Amino acid sequence: MMLVIVLENTTPRLRGRLTLWLLEIRAGVYVGDYSVKVRDMIWENVETEFNDGNIEGSAIMIWSARNEIGFDFKVLGESRRIPREMDGIKLISFMPEIKTEE
Repeated sequence: MMLVIVLENTTPRLRGRLTLWLLEIRAGVYVGDYSVKVRDMIWENVETEFNDGNIEGSAIMIWSARNEIGFDFKVLGESRRIPREMDGIKLISFMPEIKTEE
């Protein structure tokens, strides 16, 4: 099952840990082909690092799935992109950018 993880603004420790299981094809972009059990174990490692490391970045994991769009995904961390489910399909909505007064 194809698996992709994309990290933004995370620790070198987490990036290094992911290279144990996945190929880093570009900075912060990891790919592999694993079972559901291994995929869940990898994501648990990402979640643990976010919970223990005070990471202000974000992570998304995308994998092949037998559904209408052919894939599914999970997100973690701070991002303007928020997953929303509409009619059984996950989509992404954007939070408005917060402007600060100077």
